Amino acid sequence: MMAAAVEGLEAEEGAAAEDTARLVVEAADAQPGTSPVLAGNWLNLDLYPGGCHRLLHLCAQQPSPLLQVEFLQLSTHENPGLLETTLAQVPWSQLRLRSLILKGGQSRGALGVCLQGTLTTLPAGLSGLAFLVHLDLSFNSLETLPACVPQLHGLGSLLLSYNRLSELPEALGALPTLTFLAVTHNHLQRLPTALGALVTLKCLDLSENLLDTVPPEIGGLSNLSELNLASNRLRSLPASLAGLQSLQILVLHSNLLTSVPAGLAHLPLLTRLDLRDNQLQNLPPDLLDTPCVCLEGNPLGKALPAAPSPPGIPQDLEMPTLFLTSDVDSFPVTPQGCSVTLACGVRLQFPAGATAVPVTIHYRLWLPEPSLVSLGPHDSLLSGVLELWPHGVAFQQDVSLWLLFVPPRARRCHEVVVRTRSEDSWQDLETHLEEEAPKRLWARCQVPHFSWFLVVLRPVSNACLVPPEGTLLCSSGHPEVKVIFPPGATEEPCHVSMQVVRIARRELRALLREPEAAVSPLLCLTQRGPAGFLCPVTVQLPLPPGITARCFSCPGFSLDRSHLYLLYRAPPAATWDDITGQVPLELTHLYARFQVTHFSWYWLWYTTKTCVEGLARKAWERLRLHQVNLIALQRRRDPEQVLLQCLPQNKVDATLRRLLERYRGPEPSDTVEMFEGEKFFAAFERGIEVDADRPDCVEGRICFVFYSHLKNVKEVYITTSLDREAQAVRGQVSFYRGSVPEEVALEAEAARQRKAADALWMATLPIKLPRLRGSLGHRQGPGLSLVPLNLGDAETGFLTQSNLLSVARRLGPDWPAVALHLGLPYQELERIRHKFRDDLDGQICHMLFSWAERQAGQQGAVRCLVQALEQSDRQDVADEVRTILELGRHKYQDSIRRTGLALEDPALPGASTQ
Repeated sequence: MMAAAVEGLEAEEGAAAEDTARLVVEAADAQPGTSPVLAGNWLNLDLYPGGCHRLLHLCAQQPSPLLQVEFLQLSTHENPGLLETTLAQVPWSQLRLRSLILKGGQSRGALGVCLQGTLTTLPAGLSGLAFLVHLDLSFNSLETLPACVPQLHGLGSLLLSYNRLSELPEALGALPTLTFLAVTHNHLQRLPTALGALVTLKCLDLSENLLDTVPPEIGGLSNLSELNLASNRLRSLPASLAGLQSLQILVLHSNLLTSVPAGLAHLPLLTRLDLRDNQLQNLPPDLLDTPCVCLEGNPLGKALPAAPSPPGIPQDLEMPTLFLTSDVDSFPVTPQGCSVTLACGVRLQFPAGATAVPVTIHYRLWLPEPSLVSLGPHDSLLSGVLELWPHGVAFQQDVSLWLLFVPPRARRCHEVVVRTRSEDSWQDLETHLEEEAPKRLWARCQVPHFSWFLVVLRPVSNACLVPPEGTLLCSSGHPEVKVIFPPGATEEPCHVSMQVVRIARRELRALLREPEAAVSPLLCLTQRGPAGFLCPVTVQLPLPPGITARCFSCPGFSLDRSHLYLLYRAPPAATWDDITGQVPLELTHLYARFQVTHFSWYWLWYTTKTCVEGLARKAWERLRLHQVNLIALQRRRDPEQVLLQCLPQNKVDATLRRLLERYRGPEPSDTVEMFEGEKFFAAFERGIEVDADRPDCVEGRICFVFYSHLKNVKEVYITTSLDREAQAVRGQVSFYRGSVPEEVALEAEAARQRKAADALWMATLPIKLPRLRGSLGHRQGPGLSLVPLNLGDAETGFLTQSNLLSVARRLGPDWPAVALHLGLPYQELERIRHKFRDDLDGQICHMLFSWAERQAGQQGAVRCLVQALEQSDRQDVADEVRTILELGRHKYQDSIRRTGLALEDPALPGASTQ
């Protein structure tokens, strides 16, 4: 990693490099295979395993190299006993440390969650660090704050996030110079009153805790400019908040607030007040008129209904409310019940008494893959796949589930439902739609147990329970379509359902090129229980448009009844069979009636052409195919960033208008027809390949699955092994079909009818990587093609695109905080969230690289980035950036090479050329 970190950085060599090399080699001799980095006054021991052994070795040396260290970083992913022993042996009082970082988080679990370190306490001798101004104890296992911390009277920044703290000591108020305090993602239930004595505090972050009150003494923080209390259990706020005259940012989203102090509207410097996802019903008029207030997700003007508690649960016991962050994948449910909001936008409500004993619920949001998605031939997917487990656990009362989905285009006789897997089959739940805001819809349903859930757009389904006495089933969208069950059709009550799909006559005639062609609505009948009925069931279909029974007897009208066909399809077969000769048709003025003993698909056709079965299969495919275009655009400022997208034909022009300010590329491909759920691939060819390993990259091809109502877009970085210094590289990206669901693959005529060896080919679009000009001063090592961003200046150093990508990969869900500290307006963050709704990586990269492009060539850009990372409690990433800059400025390539951390290639950026 260190070899990559010095790419593209300019530096100077000096005598300090030899001293540092000596210390590094001495430390490396203690335990082969591990290598700390001691650069001047900076000692970084968290990059490689064995940091504790290295630190012990340095402590044992005489004179100790630690005496010149001012910045020490040590990973706490160590054996707990070894870590405690190591920290106890360090002569803290002799050191002149200014920054101490003892944190975990460098390792990740199976689901990608940062793991906490083993640190549970600190030695008392650490209080002797008289010069310490920065202490980071994040991602550890602290349950109480070590007693030595409040004795560090020179401390300016204290980071305690991602621990297990349930309270803070009153002694914390004795830190007279503290300006930054972050205690996010802990278990804090109360705050010390002495917190108000921290008059120098400028930034206080207490988000993601269990706080239900805030002490009024907080109003004494006269220099506080940023306060974050999001994702707690606050129901009210002290009026003293209105006295924070220096406050600029106040974040209170995801609490239980029903009101806020009216004086907040008069804070003179307030630029952002985030009140989203609370229970605010009324607000002071001054606040409602303030443009910096965010109020989404509040029931303003609405009454909140109170559900009665079931027997055995006290009536006055309040139901807990949980707001989960993206790093939490489970939550507890007790007999008391609870309301839960997941980070992925899903809401659940467990009524009191839903469980008899406490149970832990886990969740995961899956990307929609054909193996996880069950779609009928005329269904469309509107959401990702939510998994809740333990699977099959039955609840004593139904649990309410809200799923956020993409609003579909208005389609006649279609409906939105939540689909779930029950045992070995999928079923649709009774679903109600709730509109929270324009283009923000929720699908609400009641679930008896947990499994997989997704939101689907399907043709309207009408169902009934058929008793032995018989009944009548009608289509709500097409009242002329009916099924008549006579008495005795079944011995036991059975469930039957009906779906009707309509095809426009104009569409059919254009497809078949026959002016006289006409069809009835397509009818799908299904049943649960016995495969057939005891006596024939009568089905009524309207005659095809323009055809009536009276026409058959009109004088001078030569209509041959032999051109009227009744077609039948039995899944999973892909063929339509003509059963006109086997089933007598009774024709009335407007309808055709026939009798069947089992259910399937039925379709009434009028055509003068022969081989009606082939025509029906062609028309049925046309009903389910989507007209799409493929695009490939390159970012104007960075041609190696390529946006690939598959767009419905009606969205191409609007999308291109929105993108062409930042991207450029060839015209969209010709029209391609695709089935819902069809898999396809994008392959780069002729000297161009994907730059990084990706889970969706299979044998160099990027995998897509097309869903007509979801975003089919990916941004990739490309590279080439060709010589770009001599000439531009002209390659291409080709799109190929892949596997489709089995029932679709059998019918994919559009794919099978393509010619010869290109049977699966869809489109090819050109890609051009411009020539690298010598003036850039960027020398290419083997396999490297990243162009410098020119972000930074000679004084603070430069960051390459590779460095910035490394930063982007580590930000995760903290990127909005970093963006705000970089100066991006809140409205721009909302636009990025909306544009990349299902792509966290896309959100991060778009934010970071668009900011970097605007800062290119300006002084202080890198310093601004480091400060934003620190203010966002991402000291780990800020330290990495500092390390990169330090190594670049002082040219430690030679000393690092001696410990085996760098390649022996003199052409690598950052290597000595003297």
